[in-house]
Amino acid sequence: MKSRQVDFLLDLFDAAVGSANPSKCLPPHLPGRNPAGRTVIFGAGKAAASMARVVEKHWEGALSGLAITPYRHRLPCKWVEVLEAGHPFPDRAGENAANRILEMARELRSGDLALCLFSGGGSALLPVPPPGLKLEDKRKVSEALILSGAGIAEINCVRKHLSSIKGGRLAIACAPAAVMNLLISDVPGDDPAVIASGPTVADPTTLDQAIGVLEKYDLTEPFRAYEYLRTSGEETPKSDDRRLGPIRTVIVASGRTALDAAAARANQSDIRPRILGNDIVGESREVARTHAGIARRAARNDTSGDTPVVILSGGETTVTVRGNGRGGPNTEYLLALAISLNGHPGIYAIACDTDGIDGSGKNAGALMTPDTLARAAEIGLDPRASLENNDGYEFFAALDDLIVTGPTRTNVNDFRAILVTGETQPAGKPRGA
Repeated sequence: MKSRQVDFLLDLFDAAVGSANPSKCLPPHLPGRNPAGRTVIFGAGKAAASMARVVEKHWEGALSGLAITPYRHRLPCKWVEVLEAGHPFPDRAGENAANRILEMARELRSGDLALCLFSGGGSALLPVPPPGLKLEDKRKVSEALILSGAGIAEINCVRKHLSSIKGGRLAIACAPAAVMNLLISDVPGDDPAVIASGPTVADPTTLDQAIGVLEKYDLTEPFRAYEYLRTSGEETPKSDDRRLGPIRTVIVASGRTALDAAAARANQSDIRPRILGNDIVGESREVARTHAGIARRAARNDTSGDTPVVILSGGETTVTVRGNGRGGPNTEYLLALAISLNGHPGIYAIACDTDGIDGSGKNAGALMTPDTLARAAEIGLDPRASLENNDGYEFFAALDDLIVTGPTRTNVNDFRAILVTGETQPAGKPRGA
């Protein structure tokens, strides 16, 4: 499927991802001078290897350290060791690597600098269970939370309280060395305490809140993690904790970075951008229904010169898994959007995760066109059945509308763009509509 509208949407996605590439967003924020002592890099996340490589390119002086990134995300570095581990579910490789980071942090002294490079995915890559819990306990509760439809802030609240490294505990291990956090944010609100579960910043969340998350999603039994939270009494360090050394934190890229880049590219094409926000959360299908209404209103207002317009949004939508199909939040969003628009002429859309992976699939996302439902009907696809089965991946795969980029080695979360052209010619009426 190729058209000028599709090419335009793909160009916007390229601009969005490119704006968050560490080679572009990281160098301006590096320290202006080297510390008196050693500089040691600690990295975790989908962008960890690419961030470490950029630091090596621009750093004058000695470097060492360790960065953990998901499988298939590794890049060779000269001084920083790069290891791969499991994501989104933690594994033994991640546990071993994270323990090594803790050991290296405890060797730091006054005058040293811990240069911390964290991005989305870092939380799953740093699985160090506290005494009394095993890695399998963390894995079970993480998987259950992800499948429950819990938001990333809720998931990471629990993760921080089931960890010996997250929620500010790595910062304690680094003291008295200085800590500088350079973060690529994949979370709505860009809260450093949520990005990668905040290993090197104070944690404002509490044990009671973590317990409340598990109770909210009915994940109390047979999870040993729930019993640990109820009985451990081990709270994460807060901002007044004297064990924390000097900490500086900079967000070098975020969802807003990506939306602004896409908006600039749209303006270059004389298409008016409208940004809804980079902190949109909620069930993918519900967000899609809301966005379909916004797109229809834009199309109705065409007589006032409102179109062409591209409606941009970011954030992190979720999927409560009830079926057994394949599909992440972005394909679920697009499938629900197509159903809500029901072949409305002149409306095209793209929804992708900027890390190149929609959920646990191999695609970044997909495309929707005015004739999506008509083409589906021609090959016997039932869009509503696919949606109920959480099977957006197979639906768009059958239409050859998946977008596959491979790992982008950055992550500022979901990117969505709905192009309203003002066209009035129907693309084809779906059967049964």
